[in-house]
Amino acid sequence: MKNVLATMCYIDNGDEFLMLLRNKKKNDIHEGMIISVGGKIEDGESPEDCVIREVKEESNLNIINPKLRGIITFPNFQNETNWYTYVYTATEYTGNITDNCTEGELIWIKKDDIKNKKIKTWEGDFFFLNWLIENKPFFSAKFIYKNNKYINHEVKFY
Repeated sequence: MKNVLATMCYIDNGDEFLMLLRNKKKNDIHEGMIISVGGKIEDGESPEDCVIREVKEESNLNIINPKLRGIITFPNFQNETNWYTYVYTATEYTGNITDNCTEGELIWIKKDDIKNKKIKTWEGDFFFLNWLIENKPFFSAKFIYKNNKYINHEVKFY
């Protein structure tokens, strides 16, 4: 089993999260889904280094003081890979959003649309997105999927 470390970030303007409609990559497990900006941690990077780099690469925004909100484990999510993901939000940023993202289209999603499940995303994402919206304490969670279908999750808040 392979382990991957990654980050995800939700840029928060108060009423909306900046998210990514994945519609540009071939053979993308996330195709058609609206998910976070983020990606894999590279050799020698801290999670903070990674989230700042990934947001810049995908959105052209420079996030300031990203806040670590939780850690999520996705065991055996795809191709016998365990994903360990650091979840961030950022309310401060500079720059202008690019339309040159190679993975998809960047869009602002209303928090109410997330709460009311009006977006197409992974079923389990609605749980932790609501934790972020509700400003729950730091969390450690594990989400189980089988054949790309949500099975269950467990969470501990600190």
